[in-house]
Amino acid sequence: MDNMKTLFEKIWKMQFLNSLIIIILSIILYKMLTYFLEKSEEKNTFSSKKGRTYLKLIKSIIRYVFAIITILIVLQLNGIDVSSVLTGVGILGVIFGLAIQDWLKDIIRGSSILSDNYFVVGDIVKYKDIEGKVLVIGLKTTKIQELKTGNILSIANRNIEEIEVVSKIIHIDIPMPYEVPLDKAEKAISDINSAIKKNDNVEDIRYIGVNDLADSSIKYLIEIICNPVYKLQVRRDALRSILDEMAKNNISVPYNQIDVHQK
Repeated sequence: MDNMKTLFEKIWKMQFLNSLIIIILSIILYKMLTYFLEKSEEKNTFSSKKGRTYLKLIKSIIRYVFAIITILIVLQLNGIDVSSVLTGVGILGVIFGLAIQDWLKDIIRGSSILSDNYFVVGDIVKYKDIEGKVLVIGLKTTKIQELKTGNILSIANRNIEEIEVVSKIIHIDIPMPYEVPLDKAEKAISDINSAIKKNDNVEDIRYIGVNDLADSSIKYLIEIICNPVYKLQVRRDALRSILDEMAKNNISVPYNQIDVHQK
């Protein structure tokens, strides 16, 4: 019984209850502040892509600031001299800096993403072989949602050099047999372009010209402009339109053939 009493006295001396109240108040204040920010977003205060990007970053910064301040207050309540702790951080700065250099790189790169306007929330980017939509730009990581699978990927901001912003342009080669005259081929391409332009999410399309004289076909290049979010579906729809219009113009799709000669 005496041991239990001693334990409770120690807990009380550590200002456990006061520390808990500080933590709860901090969480409430954080929730209130983020609530007002979300309401500002609903009122179109942050309606632009860049505005939404800044909002996501502000939320991330607020979370870190509240966490740090709360920890410092709790330490002070429990008899730990915060000023001496901060002084000690200065003494151990070199060692600490080496330990968190990647973390610092992430924060610096995250800031440069915004200042250089490299990409913003809502943009379509490519990281290695993955194309996805930017969901969040935080202090340490950027989160993208892969277009093919819907999976969410977190990329450390220090890897920004490996991230490419996907353009709105799609290039597609249309292969036609050498036997098809140029005027007939370009007439068919005009029909193809008209059909593709009727598809959803296609903003514009144009015929570029002859792109390659391949082994079994002449390749004609077209350029499609669309929202990068829909590039995969636009390409699929365009390929279907190409097959349909080539069939209507009595043009077969060429393929490699092997001639076998017997003696």
